[in-house]
Amino acid sequence: MNRFERAGNPATEAQLEYLDGDFRVRKPGAFVRCAVTGQPIPLEELRYWNVDLQEAYSSPEAKLKRLFERNPALRRS
Repeated sequence: MNRFERAGNPATEAQLEYLDGDFRVRKPGAFVRCAVTGQPIPLEELRYWNVDLQEAYSSPEAKLKRLFERNPALRRS
């Protein structure tokens, strides 16, 4: 998202296309939901996502949780 794109209605959930190092707004809105916690993430605070799964995450911990869910072999004993 760049500075010329509008955040949209504060009560509306945005739809994004997650790219490497950036994202594209498909439907304007003010937030997206974390794929793990369901927590709303304001677009200006969105830092973590997965391009392959097209999912947003609220924190590094949420992203790691999803990674471990999908790849149990990565867990330490």
